[in-house]
Amino acid sequence: MIAAQIRDGAISAEAVVTGFLDRIARINPQVNAFTDVTAERALGRARSIDAARIAGKTLGPLAGVPFAAKNLFDIEGLPTRAGSKINRERAPAPRDAVLIERLSAAGSVLVGGLNMGEYAYDFTGENAHDGACRNPHDLARMAGGSSSGSGSATAAGLAPLSLGSDTNGSIRVPSSLCGVFGLKPTYGRLPRTRSFPFCDSLDHLGPFARDVTDLAMAYDAMLGGDAHDRACAQRVVEPVLPTLTHGVSGLRIAVAGGYFATDGMPEADAAVKAVAGALGATRNLVLEGAGIARAAAFLITNAESAAFHLDRLRARADDFDPETRDRFLAGAMQPAAWYIQAQAARRWFHDEMMRVFADVDLIIAPATPCPAPEIGQKTLSLRGETVPLRPNLGLFTQPISCVGLPVAAVPVFGAGLPIGVQVIAAPWREDVCLRAAYALQLAAVCVAKAPEL
Repeated sequence: MIAAQIRDGAISAEAVVTGFLDRIARINPQVNAFTDVTAERALGRARSIDAARIAGKTLGPLAGVPFAAKNLFDIEGLPTRAGSKINRERAPAPRDAVLIERLSAAGSVLVGGLNMGEYAYDFTGENAHDGACRNPHDLARMAGGSSSGSGSATAAGLAPLSLGSDTNGSIRVPSSLCGVFGLKPTYGRLPRTRSFPFCDSLDHLGPFARDVTDLAMAYDAMLGGDAHDRACAQRVVEPVLPTLTHGVSGLRIAVAGGYFATDGMPEADAAVKAVAGALGATRNLVLEGAGIARAAAFLITNAESAAFHLDRLRARADDFDPETRDRFLAGAMQPAAWYIQAQAARRWFHDEMMRVFADVDLIIAPATPCPAPEIGQKTLSLRGETVPLRPNLGLFTQPISCVGLPVAAVPVFGAGLPIGVQVIAAPWREDVCLRAAYALQLAAVCVAKAPEL
């Protein structure tokens, strides 16, 4: 809508960007989503878009649409802090991350960098150095992590689009808690070039939006291989917009049970049932080995991230958030045999999932076991047990990350806070995920409602 109005001359890009910058200045002190606001850059870019329109030049599909990026993406002129104290001492990035470049080439306007969990090892959004990122629907509650600022800024209307990363659930958890749409593409689909890594064999990058069409447009704009990311698949570009409105008729859809059962989680249960009903899913299936896959993801994450941060741990251990540091230290002491066994389990679960996808096209599962907890909360009541909150926010996302499947997180609002549902497809079938998300939005089952701020 914004881009179409700018192309038609109904509104200027400068007016749009100025409006969003004013909103950021007014609301960000409440939600703490932004760590950096690139106002001068954004206004300069908006003016150049307006000048191009006046000159009769063709504008990009996202012309004048503001976006923001988790601060582990390189942003030219800023140190890439990755939510840490240590990294903010780095030299300013000489160039934007590839995905920021691609959105900019499509006409989108970067308005800033976003708060996140330290080094992306977090599910709560409570950053020890920049402060907790708050949920726009209830400022006493968590935004989720580690892409906390991405979820919060998008939900609060501070930017129509944002970029985040997802290793074990860091797009889907904030999407769920903040009530927005998020897309974790297939592992290797989008290049991670010039972003700060967490766990190389599990890291994904992807978009957030309050509208599925916007999400699809952003995703399409970022498609394409990049030789500088060794994990990026050199596939032909497969845009999703052409099939977005095709609906779900003919798709074989099932609800994940067993490990993903929602017994004793009323909000999650209601959300899954609402999505399943709207999509016409009557079949239930058990994903054998999901718990094993989650354990494998934990071990792989610990080992790879600890190895990456080992020099920083030796030199500057006191400059880490103690909780993050302890997880890295545990990974550094993990036996190599565990990592090898975890990778074998990962391959086994991947093969199991491929057998499942020979018979179904789409799987519905909860995204988080609960709506947004309170900031500072340490435990969660889950199926009659009291468990640690932080790791269990990723209870349902980690098995899916472990094998790199594409997932759209879709928001469901009940009587209170939102909660998300995962719509999971086979590798490289982001189109199927987003067709379902669009159908759910059209049916008003999954919508991103504006909070009162």
